[in-house]
Order: sequence, then structure tokens, then C-alpha cells
Amino acid sequence: MVIDNSGRGIESRPSNKLPVMPDVSESIDEAVLPSFREAAWYWFRLGFLNFGGPSGQIAMMHEGLVERRQWVSEDRFLNALNVCMLLPGPEAHQLAIYLGWLMHGARGGLVAGVCFVWPAAVLLGVLSWVYVQFGEVTAVHGIFEGLKPAVLAIVLAAVLRVGMKTLKTPFLVGVATLAWLSLTFLKVPFPALIFGVMALGWLVQRMRPVWLGAGNGDPTSAAIPNNASEHDAGWKRLARGLVVGLLVWLGPLVVTVLLLGGDHTLTKLGLFFSKAALVTFGGAYAVLPYVSQQAVEHYGWLTAPQMLSGLALAETTPGPLIIVLQFVGFLAGWQHPDGLPQGFSAVMGAALTSWCTFVPSFIFIFLFAPFVERLRQWPGGQGALKAVTAAVVGVIFNLAVWFGLHVVWQSEASAVDWLALAIASGAIAALWFGKVPMGWIILASAAIGLMQSFWH
Repeated sequence: MVIDNSGRGIESRPSNKLPVMPDVSESIDEAVLPSFREAAWYWFRLGFLNFGGPSGQIAMMHEGLVERRQWVSEDRFLNALNVCMLLPGPEAHQLAIYLGWLMHGARGGLVAGVCFVWPAAVLLGVLSWVYVQFGEVTAVHGIFEGLKPAVLAIVLAAVLRVGMKTLKTPFLVGVATLAWLSLTFLKVPFPALIFGVMALGWLVQRMRPVWLGAGNGDPTSAAIPNNASEHDAGWKRLARGLVVGLLVWLGPLVVTVLLLGGDHTLTKLGLFFSKAALVTFGGAYAVLPYVSQQAVEHYGWLTAPQMLSGLALAETTPGPLIIVLQFVGFLAGWQHPDGLPQGFSAVMGAALTSWCTFVPSFIFIFLFAPFVERLRQWPGGQGALKAVTAAVVGVIFNLAVWFGLHVVWQSEASAVDWLALAIASGAIAALWFGKVPMGWIILASAAIGLMQSFWH
């Protein structure tokens, strides 16, 4: 039995066809679905606050969308996260697009994805210009050093909340623990871990469904009503979306080739970062060594010290850490204008690099998210997704441990950063016990970091 828009029951009939993806607004509980304006305002504000790399950004979205506003269920949030972790590109950015799409379709995904990136792109553009003019940008570092322990507290709080709500059976606790051990000590590749857990979940769903906590799902995980055409959810839609996505993504690169030729710096930037966007598995820290080696040694766009400066600047801005590639494009255009005005070449290099890096994330989500939502309707698929959801808790815990070690341990001095530890402890106490809004915690931590920089 499903419910139509008027509230009347409609008898369901069995069918051999796969479930069809409906209007995405029906995949969220109607009682908590926000208006498009409310969601757009949330994404706009998040764009200025999403510090801390993927672990911090994922934790912020969980706190804002699942815990506080309850716009997205726990299951759907974690299922979206594990899908994004399997795709090339920045997983936190893709998660924002997925959740925006889930609530308001393509326009929701566009707003979420653009708002997630543009504040960082603008700020890093300004910092890049200051860098090439003056050589140093140290005034902002103190503020963002104070932010790191606050972000660590946000990540730890998210791990606790997600674990308490998700790991409801001993089997799921074991899956989460296995995922953490596999990533931390055995160095199992993430895709191999996820596909192995999916197979395990499918098998357990068939053999011992009680191990997965059958019957404990939330109302937003119920079957999606079937009220859309096959054309909107099937392979024709996928093919059409792929063609449109490729035209949008590669259009600026084609124009660059036609206007400037194949040997121009801007053309080489577009070609290289278009290729990099398809192989950037494992997050920014797995990709940056490859990009750095190619940009510094092969193309000679910038020097190794300049690359390190760009990484430091990217870490002091909100948004995905992979935004550092925009700095590479800016420096390449500035130092190798190839006949163009220097400032114009730098801006175009930064813009083209960012376009080729981030547009594929929209394409991946818009093409594959409907099929993931269909997978939720298969009993075996539900078991696979439940197991992967538990594994993602272990993955987030792994990120939290890694991030925490980098925040509270000073590797140069081989000593504990007691101020960072104090800020993190105070922040997690304020979040967990005091229920202090995240924005105030971020502002207070930034102020402490600024005062510390003046003291030194």
C-alpha cells in the first residue's frame, strides 16, 4: 500500500520490473522536507563554514541536516556518503550535491554544489593574488590554526552520534570495527573494502537478516512510490544526461583549444585537470602527490615551495582541500601567460582548473544517484547498503583519528599541542553537553587562534 498526494491509499501490485525513480522530493519524509529557499540558505551559509577537509565537512552536514533540522534521515545520509566515497573527486562536495538533489532535484544539487565551493574559490583567488604580489600570506594562518581543534571536536561528535544511531546490532559493530582496522592497519584499498562489505551485507540479508536489525528502519527508508516514467529513470535518461554533462564539462576546454591552440598553457591546464578529475580516488591527500609531481617536475608551472604555499593557503579556506588545484592554475597562468595579459591569464587558468575539477562531481551524482535510490528498494540491496553504512562509521572514525593526530601532535617538536587539545576538549564539551550552536564554537576557536598568533 502506498499513499498518493491526496492521502488516499492505492493498492500496490507486484511487478517484475525494477522500481522507477520518482520525483526526488518524495524520497524524503514530507513532514520535514524544507522549502527550496530554506535549503538554499543553509547551503549558502555552509559554504563559509565548511573548514576541516572532508571529515569536518561531512560532520558539519550530518549535524546540520540530520541532527538539527532532520531534513534527511540517518540511513539516506550514510548511504549517500558511501556512494560518494566510491566516486573519483572530492567526496564531501559530492555528498552536498547528492543531498541537495535528494531534497530538490537537479536545481537543489546545483545550488548545494556551487555554494559548497564558491566561497573557497573566491577567497583562494584573493589570497593567490596577494601571494604573487607580496610573496607571503601569514596574517590569516592564526585564525585557521584555531579552527582545526574545533573541527576535530565536530568530527568526534559526529562519530559518536552516527555510531549510536547506526550500530544497533553486534554484527554492525563488527563491520564498523573491521572497516577501521582494514583501513588503518591493513591498508586495504577503499573500493575493495566497500565492495567486500556490500557482498557480505547481501549475504547476511538472505541468511540472517536479524543481524542487520531488520525492522528497525526509519520512515524515510520506506519504498518510494512509483509515479514516474521509465524514460525519466532508465538508460535513456542516463545516456542523455551523459551527453549533456560531457558538453558542459568539456565545452570550455574545446573553446580554449580552438582559440589558443594545443600548446598553450591554458589548454594544457584544461587537459591535465580533466584527466585528473577521473582518477582522483582516495581524497585530496592521495591525489596531491601526483598533481604536485606533474605540475612541478613535468610541466614546470610552479616550484615545489610555491606548491607547499598553495597547500597552506588551501587549508586556510573553507571548501574542499582539492581547491588547491585552483592555486596551481593561477600560478601557471601568472608565470606562463604565453602572450596573454598576465592577470587575465592567471584568472583564466584558475577558472579553467576549477571548472575541470568540480563539474564532474555534478555529472556523477546526477547520472548515478537515481540508480542508487532504486537499489534501496531491493531486499538484497537494502542489506548491502546497511552493511556499507556500518562500514562508513568505521571510515569516519579512521578520518577522525588521522585528523586528531595531526591537530594535537606537533610533529616538528615531537610534543603535544596543549592549546589545540584544550580547544578541542572545550569544543566537544560545548557541542555534546552544552548544545552550543556550531557557528559560535567556530567563531570562538578562530578568535583564540588569532590571539595566539598575535602573542607569538
